[in-house]
Amino acid sequence: MTTTEPCWKKSTRSNAQAECVEFADDLGGVVGVRDSKDPAGPVLSFAPAAWQAFVREMPVR
Repeated sequence: MTTTEPCWKKSTRSNAQAECVEFADDLGGVVGVRDSKDPAGPVLSFAPAAWQAFVREMPVR
């Protein structure tokens, strides 16, 4: 069995101190969200449709 590490992504607008939210959409049916300051900490899991709806409603700045 092979396992691969998730590919965590963050906004290109995040600051240099890495104080942001990261997400991984390659987790096999869920989208994971975590705090970049605590990469070993808890991961919130969302259905892809719920995550897409959330992102769609975020204001563009």
